[in-house]
Amino acid sequence: MTTMTEASVREFKMPDVGEGLTEAEILKWYVQPGDTVTDGQAVCEVETAKAAVELPIPYDGVVRALHFPEGATVDVGTAIIAVDVAGGAPAEAPAEQPKAEPEEAPKAEEPKPEGRQPVLVGYGVATTSTKRRPRKGPEVAVPPAAQAIQTELNGHGAAVPAQPRPLAKPPVRKLAKDLGVDLATITPSGPDGVITREDVHAAATPKAAEPAVAATVTAPAVAAPAVTAPAVTAPAAAYDGARETRIPVKGVRKATAQAMIGSAFTAPHVTEFVTVDVTRTMKLVEELKQDKEFQGLRVNPLLLIAKALLVAIKRNPDINASWDEPNQEIVLKHYVNLGIAAATPRGLIVPNIKDAHAKTLPQLAESLGELVATAREGKTSPAAMQGGTVTITNVGVFGVDTGTPILNPGESAILAVGAIKLQPWVHKGKVKPRQVTTLALSFDHRLVDGELGSKVLADVAAILEQPKRLITWS
Repeated sequence: MTTMTEASVREFKMPDVGEGLTEAEILKWYVQPGDTVTDGQAVCEVETAKAAVELPIPYDGVVRALHFPEGATVDVGTAIIAVDVAGGAPAEAPAEQPKAEPEEAPKAEEPKPEGRQPVLVGYGVATTSTKRRPRKGPEVAVPPAAQAIQTELNGHGAAVPAQPRPLAKPPVRKLAKDLGVDLATITPSGPDGVITREDVHAAATPKAAEPAVAATVTAPAVAAPAVTAPAVTAPAAAYDGARETRIPVKGVRKATAQAMIGSAFTAPHVTEFVTVDVTRTMKLVEELKQDKEFQGLRVNPLLLIAKALLVAIKRNPDINASWDEPNQEIVLKHYVNLGIAAATPRGLIVPNIKDAHAKTLPQLAESLGELVATAREGKTSPAAMQGGTVTITNVGVFGVDTGTPILNPGESAILAVGAIKLQPWVHKGKVKPRQVTTLALSFDHRLVDGELGSKVLADVAAILEQPKRLITWS
């Protein structure tokens, strides 16, 4: 048996994978004690208040210990894994991962001085493979009625019988967890045996599947910038008749709640509404879909709404600002990082298109398409959700007319877009069926007075009513 010295052991700490984050939840370990790792190899996936990311190890060696189980929430700066950089085998057989809550986990050792700091890489498949040891513990037969309950408990540190790990992306695993579906019971339909979102929905109970189908059928004409999020609480059927279900508030949902409370009770909100005939905009959308310049790009009403808002900001630049409380200053932004609210299985996120004001319409379409695809795949990076200045939220995709959106912290305005519906409308002196929607603009009244907010909202409405103004006003 090879003996290791403490000097050869390196403790890898939970890094700050975003600006100012204080904690992260360990979603999945990719390695086990005894596995060999190399510099840059992803060893685990964590979920922060911003997004889910993979953490790479910054040195070569052999895993000696995992200090926290899957499902544990760990403070930034706390050691999560010990690696013997001398490459020796563990001095003794690895112990089972602790079942205790995170605060009962062993205290982390102080790391030895290093020449480098861990670097965040985001999503991606590790270029090196690891050999996983099967977890110890007897095979336990689980009654069918209890399988969904066990699936929910697994995310909080409960031991599970050793079995082959089904192939699925993190967002799909989260969806299966929320719907109470055991991935091991699903027959994959994706390439290389990967389980897809459709597979999970198909395996879900009828009660869980019916609302998703209904939402698809009743979706309005406005294209969504996001995937539909599952219900906050899992289906009652998954808990064998339980009257209540308690779900820990953490990750993206926890950050969203804290941000919304801070925004609602810090910035004085004002919301204004306007109902507008967007028939010409809808016709222009159809024409652009046939334009060779937009071939292969995402063209929908949201694209033209985004462009209309950018033009309105150009005409009324004072709305693109933020409030600096410590310095008692208003900070005018000469750029627009346009946020698009997206509902994902992990909760609401708001990635933004950097320097959207400088993009042509085809470039904006390309950026919007990339933003949506990345959000659907659960690959949105923390950097993509920082630095936003103004946001659009498309509540119309859920079939509602409009809402009173709450500002993202640090931003001055947010535009809510309602459902586009065919309604009777007075057009050229006659009542005709027209495509109509309602817009709602919320703004920080410390920065934006009623006149400025009204001008911006009126400009957006005027452009959507007469899209040719995109040319004359740009």
